[in-house]
Amino acid sequence: MELPNNLVQANGTLNKQLILKKEILYKGMNGRFVERFYLTPETSYIFKPLTNNDQLGKEVWVYEHILPHFPAIFPKIISYSINECTELNWMILEDLGQLSHEFNENIVLDVIKWAAWWHSLPVEQLGNVPLAGLKPRIEEIVSEVFVKKDEVYRLMFSLNMEREFVDAIFEKISDWQLSKLQVLTHGDLHTGNYAVAGNKLKILDWEHAHLNSPHWDLYHLIDMSHPLFPKKITSSLRERILETYLNQVTFEYDRACFYKEYYLVATVFSIWMLLLIQKDLAGNGGKWSVEQLNTQLEETASSLQQCAAALLL
Repeated sequence: MELPNNLVQANGTLNKQLILKKEILYKGMNGRFVERFYLTPETSYIFKPLTNNDQLGKEVWVYEHILPHFPAIFPKIISYSINECTELNWMILEDLGQLSHEFNENIVLDVIKWAAWWHSLPVEQLGNVPLAGLKPRIEEIVSEVFVKKDEVYRLMFSLNMEREFVDAIFEKISDWQLSKLQVLTHGDLHTGNYAVAGNKLKILDWEHAHLNSPHWDLYHLIDMSHPLFPKKITSSLRERILETYLNQVTFEYDRACFYKEYYLVATVFSIWMLLLIQKDLAGNGGKWSVEQLNTQLEETASSLQQCAAALLL
């Protein structure tokens, strides 16, 4: 079905006169709503406003330059507008139907196989892939953790971690040496950004795709906690996910070094996340409820303890 020319009005909102009905799916980080809308009882699409200045135009660029190399593991873009005025930027995507966001071993192993596939793509053939995503790069995260070292100690003590344990962590990350390997990363591969639609896995929201260490996607998938998507990760499951990944990638690596690098990245990233969560809790939740943040805090602390313990072996 061809979309009407005036479906999106000049002010960047949907034309209510042409829409049978619509429903809110979620509120984006920009404060605007991503919605499902119907043109007929059987024909629906997804409307996604794009008002994140730092990422403006990146998702469309990824759809035009990167995702054509991919099989159909993402929702297709139907129409879009990129404008200097941020309020006038939007995308219309195909509606995949009911999405199931779930962290379980079978689904995560499917996701990690695809991540291994796109990490193995030759980046020199992909054009000018962005060099940065939404969050600071891991080197900046390490620097920030050291700048806030006193705060980190206080936080770790409040989570019942021994001084000797924290000392050993800082000793490890002070000798920071991350490999130079850079791959195409999704950039934000948490549980909310992959889903099962029908019986098919789909990877969503590619606006943060950029070149980075493969551990970036791995951490987001395995150990990154999210307030809306609680999950439980164990040491044995983590190792099975990493092993599956290493059995799929085509780039060269030293297995022992790769594991150590992952535990290093996951440890320092989890510390940084704990600082952010603590800040949100001090602000009485903000976007998230205190209950959601406390759950996220517990999950992140658990990941930190597991990954740090593996790092210190």
